[in-house]
Amino acid sequence: MSRTVTRLFDSRTHAEAAIRDLEAAGFDTGRLSLIASETRSEERRSFSGDRDGDNETLEGAGEGAATGGVIGAGVGLLAGLGALAVPGLGPVLVAGWLGTTLAGAATGAAVGGVTGGILGALKDAGVNDEDAHVYAEGVRRGGALVSVRVDDADAMRADEILARHGGSDASSRGQLYRSEGWTRFDESAGANI
Repeated sequence: MSRTVTRLFDSRTHAEAAIRDLEAAGFDTGRLSLIASETRSEERRSFSGDRDGDNETLEGAGEGAATGGVIGAGVGLLAGLGALAVPGLGPVLVAGWLGTTLAGAATGAAVGGVTGGILGALKDAGVNDEDAHVYAEGVRRGGALVSVRVDDADAMRADEILARHGGSDASSRGQLYRSEGWTRFDESAGANI
């Protein structure tokens, strides 16, 4: 049986390090995903490798994401980063299967055919409703979400790698958000960094 292991990172740098470790540990790139806030320009340049401040990753983002160009092919997940505008989150970087699901939802929503955005994509990935709200809020606040599809036998190993790089689970991050008065992800709130 398979399941999805997901963690939220405050820094895209930490999320990137976790993804590289997952790849080095033998996890299939096709089973990895990243959704990261694209609102912090200094991290954007660092994360995308863009040093001139003119982020080519953002250019043509909708086209690349909608056609599945967000998936890295054989050279690592991070090589396939694309960008997408998501209601309630603003611009995000996406890569992998979860990014493709989100891109499809965003494209459908843009033409009036699909709703659900990040909450729908996370729920489709097997994340329960309460956790999906926490993870969506974390990305809205400027974080990065890494998800891994694994067989049950590999779940603990994947989770340990994500935790080692500072990834928070939905329970602990949700507690923090609720202590601040937060109750659930609000798509109309927009990006908050």
